[in-house]
Amino acid sequence: MSVSGAQNRERIGELFKLNYHWLCARVRSRMDCPHGAEDIAAETFARILTLPDPGSFREPRALLTTIAQRLMYEGWRRRDLERAYLQTMQNIPAQFQPAPEEQLMLIESLLAIDQLLDGLTSQAKAVFLLNQIEGLTYTRICEHLGISLGTVHTYMAQALRCCYQVFES
Repeated sequence: MSVSGAQNRERIGELFKLNYHWLCARVRSRMDCPHGAEDIAAETFARILTLPDPGSFREPRALLTTIAQRLMYEGWRRRDLERAYLQTMQNIPAQFQPAPEEQLMLIESLLAIDQLLDGLTSQAKAVFLLNQIEGLTYTRICEHLGISLGTVHTYMAQALRCCYQVFES
């Protein structure tokens, strides 16, 4: 291992010793589950390890807090998406419901689509999903959402730009 690699490991180890319990307490104050808070704190440090120069930041607690908040938001978003999916599944007769493995794949796909469209407004996401998943025409989307055709075009362009950016990278 290179000197800089060893130094980074040492810095991260020190950062962990100094801030892990503090971060757990901070996250726990926003979550109901202490185990979930520990998971978020651990994942935060795992993400720190992926940074190009993890020992170079000036305000480590600010960075740790930001990463932990993003992880909490991702978890909440996942929970909300799963809840909406399960509510939808309740309306489908048992013989037409997908197997548990397929349900997991569907939830993972929904999460991937949600991440893909991250940054769009909820209405822009709705336009994209109504078109791509439900197969509605732009005119039907206008009627369904009560928005203009120009707005539908704008939202679809934004959503498609998000998709293309993922494929370009």
